[in-house]
Amino acid sequence: MLYYIGKYPFSLAMMATVTYLSLMNPPSVEMLPFSGWDKVVHFGMYGGVSGIIWLECLFSQRRKAKPDPRRGFVFAGLCPAVMGGMLEIGQCVWTENRSGDWMDFVANTGGVVVASLIAWFVLRPRIVVKTRKV
Repeated sequence: MLYYIGKYPFSLAMMATVTYLSLMNPPSVEMLPFSGWDKVVHFGMYGGVSGIIWLECLFSQRRKAKPDPRRGFVFAGLCPAVMGGMLEIGQCVWTENRSGDWMDFVANTGGVVVASLIAWFVLRPRIVVKTRKV
């Protein structure tokens, strides 16, 4: 466990923050910009979690002769999506003032997918490939 805390501190902090925000008692907000605003927030939170995990995975593998892409897809793709589903279920089970929503789960997964695509096609060539050539 200490290995992961030392190697992925920002990812773990971001996951803890999203977990807290998902299970806390939300303040009442009277005026939101539009009706689907919470879906944008879910998309951004889980895209941020996935993006941070991708960055830490890519930087940890940048000096390897042959980086393992499975680590990124499992830790940065699958884990945040599963975490989002579990927290949506947890909102139904553990809280009295929150409710799980399938569309929140879809927004969570959409954020993870977009962040993973950006990380794989934009960040990975810049971080892993260029650093390895140096």
